[in-house]
Amino acid sequence: MTAFVRLRSTLTARAVPLIVATALLMENIDSSVLSTSLPAIAADLNTNPIHLKLALTSYLLALAIFIPASGWAADRFGARKVFRMAIVVFAAGSIACGASSTLLELILARVFQGIGGSMMVPVGRLIVLRAIPKAGLVGALAWLTVPALIGPVMGPPLGGFITTYFHWRWIFWINIPIAVLGVALVSAFIPKLPPGPAVSFDSRGFALIGPGLGAFLTGVTLAGLSIASTPMVAVLIVGGMALILGYVWHALRVTAPLVDLRLLKLPTFQVSAVGGTIFRIGGGATPFLLPLMFQLAFGLSAFQSGMMTFATGIGAITMKFIAQPILQRFGFRRVLIWNAVLSALFLFAPALFTMQTPYLVMVGVLFVGGICRSLQFTAINAIAYADVEPERLSSATSFNAVLQQLSGSIGITIAAFGLEAAQAVMGGGALDASHFPPVFALVAGVSMASSFWFLRLNAASGGSLLSKG
Repeated sequence: MTAFVRLRSTLTARAVPLIVATALLMENIDSSVLSTSLPAIAADLNTNPIHLKLALTSYLLALAIFIPASGWAADRFGARKVFRMAIVVFAAGSIACGASSTLLELILARVFQGIGGSMMVPVGRLIVLRAIPKAGLVGALAWLTVPALIGPVMGPPLGGFITTYFHWRWIFWINIPIAVLGVALVSAFIPKLPPGPAVSFDSRGFALIGPGLGAFLTGVTLAGLSIASTPMVAVLIVGGMALILGYVWHALRVTAPLVDLRLLKLPTFQVSAVGGTIFRIGGGATPFLLPLMFQLAFGLSAFQSGMMTFATGIGAITMKFIAQPILQRFGFRRVLIWNAVLSALFLFAPALFTMQTPYLVMVGVLFVGGICRSLQFTAINAIAYADVEPERLSSATSFNAVLQQLSGSIGITIAAFGLEAAQAVMGGGALDASHFPPVFALVAGVSMASSFWFLRLNAASGGSLLSKG
């Protein structure tokens, strides 16, 4: 009986993060695969491709609004139940997207799909945190960094392949068998976790932070895309920031806020939140910059570009197997400080690429860069929860999910403005290879700045996560 219990415990420790990572990969790929297919979808729906960008922003809007409520929902109804329902909602939204015949139908379907996505990411991470002992958390969380790295680089070539050789509707319908398998695996392998502490829903906080994040992220996403006027973008960004500040004022005055800002009093959580956000702003620009450079400056096809950037995801998977030994050998503080610098150098490295650079050299640089960023994401994600009490884990996962949405959107916006500035300074028309090096330097500099925050950690920080017992 004891051997059976041990075997089941081992299977759970290995299966839970992998099942959650598979669901998150589905969500990450879906988020990036749509961009490549926009022209074909616009032609089929008889609409302007620029207007179809609303299908992207509506999904982000749903994520921003509902992510803050994910922790409360997991505590109220149980993390496994909410995660399983999130997969079902996401799949239903995917079916609706694939069946859409007008732009409005597609936008509404994307909003519904985004509600499912908003619950999958933070609640999936919460399941891992509650189901896996702290000593095994680094290895488990390493799997959860893979979707964030592999999704954005796998999405564009996959979308191009499906749209070219099949039909754009299949980019949504391929989610269905994955979702069915996901629900079955969740039911079979993920343990039924008890609900968290019963607290009333912070409706006033939700009314502030949901629309606030939605408006801010929409404004940031639209900035520089020539879809909305500058005054409209400014109103969205400033209005969103005002609502977010209103939430900060509210959250510090109630006992059970939707997203608990008092978590920032924990040194490890604060360093992860601030330093991790700065690092992700730089790293989040890479999936945006690399395809543009490879396709517009180097003349590669979308599929060729995607097969090159895919090396980043392979690097991320490789790191899964060596993250724990590295952190045990050097500790969180040293790894986070020096790996931030190393990762930033590899973020800058594509600035040195030219059309004459050997293919294997570029792939090798992206592969090693993926390893470095995967290690950094794993360490950032793990140290965040080192000192968080079990009853506050749900709020902590919601908090981190919000920060990741913010950092990704801000990173892409900084890269887009950087390219526009480079064009203006250099006096060029269309984007060419000369416009990219200063932008890679910019985003690498942002990521490197995160190392100063990691200096605040002490040598013993995160020790409970590295026990060999």
